[in-house]
Amino acid sequence: MSTTAPNTPGAPLRTLFCIGVTQEFFNAGDEERAAVAAAVPPAFDRLADRFGVRVLGTLDDDRLMVGASTAWPWTSYILADVPDLDTVSRVCGIVRDTEAGDGGVRLWRYLRIEARVGRPLFFGAE
Repeated sequence: MSTTAPNTPGAPLRTLFCIGVTQEFFNAGDEERAAVAAAVPPAFDRLADRFGVRVLGTLDDDRLMVGASTAWPWTSYILADVPDLDTVSRVCGIVRDTEAGDGGVRLWRYLRIEARVGRPLFFGAE
Protein backbone atom coordinates (compact mmCIF):
# COMPACT_ATOMS: atom_id res chain seq x y z
CA MET A 1 0.00 0.00 0.00
CA SER A 2 1.47 3.32 -1.03
CA THR A 3 0.17 6.84 -1.41
CA THR A 4 3.17 8.03 -3.44
CA ALA A 5 3.67 7.82 -7.17
CA PRO A 6 6.28 5.45 -8.59
CA ASN A 7 9.75 6.80 -9.21
CA THR A 8 9.71 9.39 -11.93
CA PRO A 9 12.38 9.34 -14.64
CA GLY A 10 15.60 10.82 -13.31
CA ALA A 11 14.56 10.44 -9.66
CA PRO A 12 17.06 8.51 -7.52
CA LEU A 13 16.29 4.93 -6.62
CA ARG A 14 16.02 4.21 -2.90
CA THR A 15 18.30 1.19 -2.55
CA LEU A 16 19.14 -1.11 0.32
CA PHE A 17 22.47 -2.86 -0.21
CA CYS A 18 22.49 -6.02 1.93
CA ILE A 19 25.94 -7.44 2.65
CA GLY A 20 26.59 -10.83 4.16
CA VAL A 21 29.76 -12.58 5.25
CA THR A 22 30.27 -16.04 3.72
CA GLN A 23 31.54 -19.16 5.44
CA GLU A 24 34.81 -18.79 3.48
CA PHE A 25 35.64 -15.77 5.61
CA PHE A 26 35.26 -17.78 8.78
CA ASN A 27 37.25 -20.69 7.30
CA ALA A 28 40.17 -18.37 6.48
CA GLY A 29 43.15 -17.89 8.76
CA ASP A 30 43.76 -14.76 10.80
CA GLU A 31 46.04 -13.16 8.21
CA GLU A 32 43.59 -13.75 5.35
CA ARG A 33 40.64 -12.42 7.40
CA ALA A 34 42.71 -9.32 8.26
CA ALA A 35 43.40 -8.74 4.55
CA VAL A 36 39.69 -8.99 3.77
CA ALA A 37 38.79 -6.63 6.63
CA ALA A 38 41.39 -4.15 5.33
CA ALA A 39 40.04 -4.33 1.75
CA VAL A 40 36.39 -3.59 2.57
CA PRO A 41 36.53 0.07 3.77
CA PRO A 42 38.40 1.42 0.73
CA ALA A 43 36.21 -0.68 -1.58
CA PHE A 44 33.09 1.09 -0.32
CA ASP A 45 34.73 4.47 0.33
CA ARG A 46 33.61 7.66 -1.45
CA LEU A 47 30.45 6.16 -3.00
CA ALA A 48 29.19 9.69 -3.70
CA ASP A 49 32.33 10.72 -5.59
CA ARG A 50 32.71 7.45 -7.47
CA PHE A 51 29.09 6.61 -8.28
CA GLY A 52 26.90 9.58 -7.39
CA VAL A 53 25.36 7.57 -4.54
CA ARG A 54 23.98 9.44 -1.53
CA VAL A 55 24.31 7.21 1.53
CA LEU A 56 21.38 7.77 3.90
CA GLY A 57 22.42 5.34 6.60
CA THR A 58 24.25 2.15 7.48
CA LEU A 59 23.71 -0.70 9.92
CA ASP A 60 26.20 -3.30 11.07
CA ASP A 61 24.72 -6.30 12.85
CA ASP A 62 28.05 -7.97 13.68
CA ARG A 63 27.53 -7.81 17.44
CA LEU A 64 24.31 -9.82 17.39
CA MET A 65 24.81 -11.76 14.14
CA VAL A 66 27.61 -14.31 14.47
CA GLY A 67 28.66 -16.58 11.63
CA ALA A 68 27.93 -16.66 7.93
CA SER A 69 24.84 -14.97 6.52
CA THR A 70 23.66 -16.44 3.24
CA ALA A 71 20.37 -14.53 3.19
CA TRP A 72 18.26 -12.38 5.50
CA PRO A 73 19.17 -11.34 8.11
CA TRP A 74 22.31 -9.91 6.56
CA THR A 75 25.41 -8.80 8.43
CA SER A 76 25.39 -5.18 7.26
CA TYR A 77 23.33 -2.76 5.24
CA ILE A 78 23.79 0.49 3.32
CA LEU A 79 20.66 2.53 2.58
CA ALA A 80 21.22 4.98 -0.25
CA ASP A 81 19.69 7.02 -3.02
CA VAL A 82 21.24 5.80 -6.27
CA PRO A 83 21.01 7.56 -9.65
CA ASP A 84 19.90 4.52 -11.71
CA LEU A 85 19.80 0.74 -11.96
CA ASP A 86 23.14 0.58 -13.77
CA THR A 87 24.76 2.31 -10.79
CA VAL A 88 23.12 -0.15 -8.39
CA SER A 89 24.77 -2.92 -10.41
CA ARG A 90 28.13 -1.13 -10.36
CA VAL A 91 28.03 -0.79 -6.57
CA CYS A 92 27.24 -4.51 -6.27
CA GLY A 93 30.18 -5.08 -8.61
CA ILE A 94 32.54 -3.75 -5.95
CA VAL A 95 32.40 -7.18 -4.31
CA ARG A 96 33.09 -8.84 -7.66
CA ASP A 97 36.01 -6.58 -8.63
CA THR A 98 37.90 -5.79 -5.42
CA GLU A 99 40.91 -7.89 -4.50
CA ALA A 100 41.55 -8.83 -0.88
CA GLY A 101 45.21 -9.09 -0.04
CA ASP A 102 48.04 -10.01 -2.39
CA GLY A 103 46.69 -13.35 -3.60
CA GLY A 104 44.37 -11.95 -6.27
CA VAL A 105 41.32 -13.34 -4.47
CA ARG A 106 38.28 -11.12 -4.86
CA LEU A 107 35.89 -10.05 -2.11
CA TRP A 108 33.05 -12.16 -3.55
CA ARG A 109 34.72 -15.16 -1.98
CA TYR A 110 34.16 -13.67 1.48
CA LEU A 111 31.17 -11.35 1.04
CA ARG A 112 27.81 -11.59 -0.60
CA ILE A 113 25.88 -8.49 -1.69
CA GLU A 114 22.30 -8.08 -2.80
CA ALA A 115 20.37 -4.90 -3.56
CA ARG A 116 16.71 -4.13 -2.95
CA VAL A 117 15.37 -1.20 -4.98
CA GLY A 118 12.20 0.70 -4.16
CA ARG A 119 11.14 4.18 -3.21
CA PRO A 120 10.95 6.15 0.02
CA LEU A 121 8.26 4.92 2.39
CA PHE A 122 5.36 7.34 2.81
CA PHE A 123 5.36 7.09 6.62
CA GLY A 124 7.80 6.75 9.51
CA ALA A 125 10.32 9.14 7.99
CA GLU A 126 10.68 11.42 11.05
